[in-house]
Amino acid sequence: MSQSLRIALAQFDFPVGDVDGNASRIIELMHEARDEYGADVVLFPELAISGYPPEDLLMRPGFLRSCEQALARVAAEAQGIVAVVGWPQSAGAVVYNAASVLREGAIASTYRKRELPNYAVFDERRYFDVDPDGGNCVFEVNGVQLGLVICEDLWFPEPLAATAKAGAELVLVPNASPYERGKHAQRDALLAERSRDTGVAIAYVNTVGGQDAVVFDGASVVADGDGTVHPAAVAFSEEMLVVEYNVAARSFMPLHWIDDGDESMDALAWRAVTRGIQDYCGKNGFSKVWLGLSGGIDSALVLAMAVDALGAENVTAVSMPSRYTADLSNDLAVEQCRALGVKLETVPIEPAFQGLMQSLSAMFEGQAADVTEENLQSRSRGVILMALSNKFGGLLLTTGNKSEYAVGYATIYGDMCGGYAPLKDLYKTEVYGLSKWRNTVGGAPVIPPAVIARAPSAELRDNQTDQDSLPAYDVLDGILYRYIDQEQSREDIVGAGYAPEIVDRVLKLVRISEWKRHQAAPGPKVSRRAFGRERRYPISNGYRG
Repeated sequence: MSQSLRIALAQFDFPVGDVDGNASRIIELMHEARDEYGADVVLFPELAISGYPPEDLLMRPGFLRSCEQALARVAAEAQGIVAVVGWPQSAGAVVYNAASVLREGAIASTYRKRELPNYAVFDERRYFDVDPDGGNCVFEVNGVQLGLVICEDLWFPEPLAATAKAGAELVLVPNASPYERGKHAQRDALLAERSRDTGVAIAYVNTVGGQDAVVFDGASVVADGDGTVHPAAVAFSEEMLVVEYNVAARSFMPLHWIDDGDESMDALAWRAVTRGIQDYCGKNGFSKVWLGLSGGIDSALVLAMAVDALGAENVTAVSMPSRYTADLSNDLAVEQCRALGVKLETVPIEPAFQGLMQSLSAMFEGQAADVTEENLQSRSRGVILMALSNKFGGLLLTTGNKSEYAVGYATIYGDMCGGYAPLKDLYKTEVYGLSKWRNTVGGAPVIPPAVIARAPSAELRDNQTDQDSLPAYDVLDGILYRYIDQEQSREDIVGAGYAPEIVDRVLKLVRISEWKRHQAAPGPKVSRRAFGRERRYPISNGYRG
């Protein structure tokens, strides 16, 4: 038996649907692990062949055939190294979430995932089956017994325990686990518990990159057989990670391992959103983005994120002043663009707004001005931004935050126009927190301090502020967090000390704004309960709990 085993963890992005490209990259990385790092084994993430989550692509027989052919191509190149590669395995009328052990040019064995997650962003029971005859996967490399389980299997005690009982001393775990705040600590505690309970060491690799409304953070990790969890690898970065496994001690020693320099929640959330912007643009053919820059906190934060994600030369900001826009708003927009090196265009909305008002004047005659006129201004901005995006190319980023989306404080077909919503899963209080954090790193502030200090306003009527029609944001976000993220009842929220009349008003706004959220652009998930894939409520809904 060998005294040690060298294992490579391929923490890389494998885009959904790019089957041939993913197979080619797997082959390239497999050879790199063998030739440059001398690895005996290389572990790839869950469903690396198809990308994760492939969703209804799995209902296309041609797609499944392509995945099978791609795996065969990868297997033929598995010479001088053992590779574990995830793929969707079609077996007649059923499909399995599988991972195969490839060695000496062939598929040596295949493991089928036992626990299929069907909560939050996961919908695996729609697509995959559990093999009733499927068992453990234990295989030998240089005299060492390795086991294999997939992602969700690790969150249940039985699969790992059964694999250990079948003889595995080291278990490989391929994952496609999306980022959310606080998840790293929960995962590390789980790995410690599983390794202590079974005595097996665990090598956990996670995919990385943005896929529509989810972002995978990588942050791969290894745990010794005594429950010692090593520092996680750098998050949101593609890396070939290499460890040496000591057989006698059932422990790992990092050989090529980059720890994360800053695992604070703000740092990780920032990187999640910027990676989401970068990958959403890249995977959908956009090299440039547009956004409306108001001089307010939300658009200022999106501008800073876009520059970090894509570079200042690929970002264009548009100032769209109205009759109600304060000079300070215009000045702050100019200040931020100069500081970041971003091109700023100015298109006043008054001509467009007046044109709409003139077109509607006959029907509006005798009617008092109300929110309709405010929304027409916002929709004038939406039309202008979409026109610029259409004419000159590039993706339009929307700038609304989770608080606004929750209570409908966003104009459909107005400021909600766009293809991607970076702040969609960040409450207003989190927007402020991230803005302050970003100004503390990397030198000079990227968001003018006056933007952070001023009262938020839509500037659609004289002397307007958000708090004219909404509770203070610390109160609003406290209620929303309990209702949306923690799914507390009205009684629970009132019991936490919030005024009943404010709670009732906020919950009503959440309910009646569902239709807007169903039409909203996707945005990166950073919380436990993001709007979209994760929180899917009916529009027509009589429940009031």
